[in-house]
Amino acid sequence: MRAYFDNAATTRLDPEVLEAMLPLMTEEFGNPSSIHSHGRKVRTAIERARKTVATLLNTSPAEIFFTSGGTEADNTAIRSSIETYGLTHAITSPLEHHAVLHTLEHLHKQGAVKLNLVEVDAEGRINLAHLEELLRAHPNTLVSLMHGNNEIGNLLDLETVGRLCQEHKAVFHSDTVQTMGHYRHDLQQLPVDFIVGAAHKFHGPKGVGFLYVNTHTKSGRGPIHPFIHGGSQERNMRGGTENVYGIVGLAKALEIAYAEMESHRQYIESLKSRMIGQLRERLDGVSFNGLSASLSESLYTVLNVGLPSSEMSDMLLFNLDIAGISASGGSACTSGSNLGSHVLSALPHNDAERGAIRFSFSKYNTVEEVDYAVDTLVELFKREQAVVK
Repeated sequence: MRAYFDNAATTRLDPEVLEAMLPLMTEEFGNPSSIHSHGRKVRTAIERARKTVATLLNTSPAEIFFTSGGTEADNTAIRSSIETYGLTHAITSPLEHHAVLHTLEHLHKQGAVKLNLVEVDAEGRINLAHLEELLRAHPNTLVSLMHGNNEIGNLLDLETVGRLCQEHKAVFHSDTVQTMGHYRHDLQQLPVDFIVGAAHKFHGPKGVGFLYVNTHTKSGRGPIHPFIHGGSQERNMRGGTENVYGIVGLAKALEIAYAEMESHRQYIESLKSRMIGQLRERLDGVSFNGLSASLSESLYTVLNVGLPSSEMSDMLLFNLDIAGISASGGSACTSGSNLGSHVLSALPHNDAERGAIRFSFSKYNTVEEVDYAVDTLVELFKREQAVVK
């Protein structure tokens, strides 16, 4: 059996999405910036996709800008807001995706902003009292905190953090890559200035994403300057010919995700609950990192498993792969680097000697695959115990 449990890294393309994309790859191939009929037809497809995304998120199409993915969208929000608004401080957490953390660390080293890291507890919860203390001490600030952590699954209360930012007139950006398409975002209600999405996290194509920019911003500031120059595309916000079939695929994927969200959530939660229950019952010493074992406080798509100390910790992912199971030790952006998880390392009192495996689920996973993954893990530990004896 082969089982794919790395959906936080990327998801399988939905066949309906591919069907929507194909005409833009073949017959409807014009450049959307061209004024002839071939170009106008493709421009119409882009604007229709923009309207679909905006409607699903309950915002204006004028506030949706298509990008090459979540990393570019995060960089645009961070770099352009700091430059446009003359922000002098930034607040983030040590648990952020590197698209945020490395960007802010780089800007800090350049002297563009002073950077503060908000405290987190042993399970990865953001210390809101410390966040408020930092906001009081540092006016003219950008706050960048992710909605759903890609490694340990922790969910942030966007409403509470957003209100704190509004109270202190801070700009609030949230990396919503892991929650987009899995949770509803009502942008008329959420107190955020910027959120982002990447199509391949919700069964769309790779290489395309979007940035929501509140054009008057909840923090009372105006529009941001572009991050990528070189053309008038995306209403002068992003130079470069649009990834047309990717944009159409993104909109279709998000449309499907919203239409089927409740049923998919119930199904995927049942798979996650089954894995938690079986691992607790069958594997002594197992634990779960962050809040990933909580169905109410973590992404229903992510489970980060802390495994007993073992001689084979460094080989666990390899052995699972040999057995046909694809999982990860953390973010796909750091896999293969052998540097470990910066998220787990940042958790106070984290036991670095324990193995950690992230299983992330989608609508395409099955009960049989969950059972096979658990059986395989249990068997691997039994074999090691037999060798030790």
